[in-house]
Amino acid sequence: MTGTEGYLGSVLAPELVRAGHDLLAVDTGFYKAGWLYNGVDSTPQTLVRDIRDIEAEDLAGIEAIVHMAELSNDPLGAFNPELTRGINHTGSVRLATMAKQAGVERFVYMSSCSVYGVAEGIVDESSPIDPQTVYAECKAMVERDVLAMADDGFSPTFLRNATAFGASPRMRFDLVLNNLSGLAWTTKEIAMTSDGTPWRPLVHALDIAKAIKMTLAAPRDAVHGQIFNVGSDEQNYQVREIAAIIGDALPGSEVSFGASGGDNRSYKVTFDKIREVLPGYECDWNAQRGVEQLLAIFDSIALDEEMFLGRGFTRLKQLEYLIRSGQVDEELFWRVPS
Repeated sequence: MTGTEGYLGSVLAPELVRAGHDLLAVDTGFYKAGWLYNGVDSTPQTLVRDIRDIEAEDLAGIEAIVHMAELSNDPLGAFNPELTRGINHTGSVRLATMAKQAGVERFVYMSSCSVYGVAEGIVDESSPIDPQTVYAECKAMVERDVLAMADDGFSPTFLRNATAFGASPRMRFDLVLNNLSGLAWTTKEIAMTSDGTPWRPLVHALDIAKAIKMTLAAPRDAVHGQIFNVGSDEQNYQVREIAAIIGDALPGSEVSFGASGGDNRSYKVTFDKIREVLPGYECDWNAQRGVEQLLAIFDSIALDEEMFLGRGFTRLKQLEYLIRSGQVDEELFWRVPS
């Protein structure tokens, strides 16, 4: 599994180990500074490696790959579009190609509902996609290129996750629900610059982990070459609804909205397919419960504004710091101290 020390990876890796998988973890270690609380009982043996440096011998004996390690959101894509394409698209396709050559049977790719971009009505896995950012474009291109590699010996599956939320020891505060929750806790204000009308589907990190575990356990024929939206129909929210849920959970906080405009991405998603193909898949979490989980953790660790705004919990801030301090080069490869 790649990206095991990230926001989702640090939650998923222990879940896979508990499920009985013999896990080789891979992570380059960009986000080690972002440890918010002690929330896992174990961490797996980790190969410290950039996915662009993984070689065929690293994959010997591997039966399945869960690939999560990419530059992980839209601000990072805008920060350096060509570098994002080199890692997220070229790097991911290279990894899949080597996996196929090494005899890896299954390849589970973490895609995103952001590929839908701007959509009228409710979209499903067969709907046209309309990626609005480099990050989303790369997700769509990896789906296209890796799907073309599917055959009797190599079985890829693509999980289009809704926007993630919820607590993780390797926390991210650059995700909408997590960000607004931290803002409300530290400032008692949720002052939004937009009118909050765009639609976003949400899914808790642990419900993404459940989808991955069930995909790995499913019969090959059921998931071979398939795309699944990951989330639940009940969790299609307008951004202003997310802000209101947080405001209700934190008495004394004030919610305000600005004018329309800015980010035009808006899409409502149906999740019928994953429930039909993976019997028993249902989301255990909703936004209300996720907010309550976060607020309880914020209270237990005495989260303050300095911590909330720290570079360790916002991907772009951390990578800018690593570049500025000379620890990585402009291509985000680690520099070896002389």
